[in-house]
Amino acid sequence: MTSIPNILKDCKAGMEKGVEATKREFQTVRSGKASPTMLDVVKVEMYGSFLAMNQVANVSAPEPRVLLVTPFDKTQLKAVEKAIRESDLGLDPAIQGGVIRVPLPSMNEQRRKDLVKTVHKYSEDGRIAVRHARTHARDTLKKLDGVSEDDVKHAEKELQKTHDEYIAKIDALMKSKEAELMEV
Repeated sequence: MTSIPNILKDCKAGMEKGVEATKREFQTVRSGKASPTMLDVVKVEMYGSFLAMNQVANVSAPEPRVLLVTPFDKTQLKAVEKAIRESDLGLDPAIQGGVIRVPLPSMNEQRRKDLVKTVHKYSEDGRIAVRHARTHARDTLKKLDGVSEDDVKHAEKELQKTHDEYIAKIDALMKSKEAELMEV
């Protein structure tokens, strides 16, 4: 049987997932520094299917503005290089020996603004996930049997407080990422 504490706990877990998903999305947005997670969104066509970059190659950032991609299968060097080039990240990879060097171009003002818009979209997706968790919990609370109206009202206030905390977390993440992007 579901109880108010269980509903609140499940809601909190759902909101936490929304914040974590937003953090992961933010990691894929390129700021001035090279990060191996930037290439996680790139899909490589290998062996007749599309695979995530981290399944086909080791990605490292030996320098602040360079990524080094080492494919697990050296015969697929060209496929990995092609996937990076054709991704919408605006990168220009170059094969050197058995590795692919990916220098990160410096970002112009327009590119920064576009990335900030992307960050805003990701944070809105996170907010929607948090709101959805709250709505689901509220609906579950209203369907509870054998619980006083006061208990339900108190639980709804608790839900709203939790919701506000998680929205604030997402906003803080967004402001931090925005500042990182606009830093020259």
